[in-house]
Amino acid sequence: MTITNTLTLNETSTAAATNEGSIFFIGNATVLLRVAGFTILTDPTFIHKHEQTWLGGGLHTTRLTDPAIELADLPPLDLVLLSHFHGDHFDQVAERDLGRTLPIVTTPQSAQDLEERGFTNCRPLDVWESLDVKKGPARLRITATPARHGPPLVDLVLPDVMGSVLDVRTATGDATRIYITGDTLVIDELQEIPRRFPDIDIALLHLGGTRVLGVLVSMDAKQGVEAMRIVDPALAIPIHYNDYDVFTSPLSDFQEEVRAAGLENRVHYLSHGETYTFQPRGALR
Repeated sequence: MTITNTLTLNETSTAAATNEGSIFFIGNATVLLRVAGFTILTDPTFIHKHEQTWLGGGLHTTRLTDPAIELADLPPLDLVLLSHFHGDHFDQVAERDLGRTLPIVTTPQSAQDLEERGFTNCRPLDVWESLDVKKGPARLRITATPARHGPPLVDLVLPDVMGSVLDVRTATGDATRIYITGDTLVIDELQEIPRRFPDIDIALLHLGGTRVLGVLVSMDAKQGVEAMRIVDPALAIPIHYNDYDVFTSPLSDFQEEVRAAGLENRVHYLSHGETYTFQPRGALR
C-alpha cells in the first residue's frame, strides 16, 4: 500500500464529530456517508426521472427514478468519492453545481477528465494507493481497490474504475471499515481485498447487472452474492440496482440469491431516502 498524500480538512467545515455513522441512500451509487465528523458524497448523480445522461461512445441512458434529495439541499461536503467518470455516476448536474475546489478522490483517468472540466482539487489514486484525510483528531484513509468495468477487451473501451476501502477512526479511537465495490464485475483480483483488509464492517455493492450493447458491465445478482462471499463483510448494502434503463438485474433477483445462500442476516436493504445508522466497533484491525 502506498500513501500518496495527505488531505487536511478544516475541523469546523462540516458536521461535528460523532461516533454514530450513517449512510443515506440518494439513489443509484450516490450515498451520503457521515461518520466521525466526515461528510462524504459518492458517485454524484442528480438528474431526474426521464432525463438522460451520457455513457460514452455516443450512448446515453435514461433515469427511471428521482434522487431522494437535490444536490443543492445537501449539507456541506468534505469530499466526493468517485468510482469512475460515467454520466450515471457523475452527471451534468454534478458537473454544473459541485464546487470546483471540492476534493474529489477518483482514478487518475477520471481526475484528468474532471480537471479538463475545471475541477481543481482532484486526488487520483492507482490501485492500492491511499489518501490519508485528517479532520481534527479524526482520521480517514481511502484506499483504491481493484475493479474492472466489463469483460476483457470490452473493458479497454470503458473508463478505468476503482473500488475503495474507507478506514475511519473517530476522535475516541473507535473505527469502521467500509468497502465500496464500484462498478466492477467479479474478478480474480477481488480475492486480494480481504487479505489486505480483513474484518470489513460494511460493503456497498454496485449491482444492477448493467448491460451496454448486451455486454454485462456491473455485477448481477449472482455476482453480488459471490462478491459477498469473497470480501466477507459483516453487513452488505446493495445500491445501484434500479435507477437507469441499462440495468437488467433487479433487486428482487439479488434478494432471491441472498435467501438461497442463507445470507439474509448479513444484508440490509435501503430504499431511496432511507438511512442506515451504525456504531464504530473498536480499533482498526
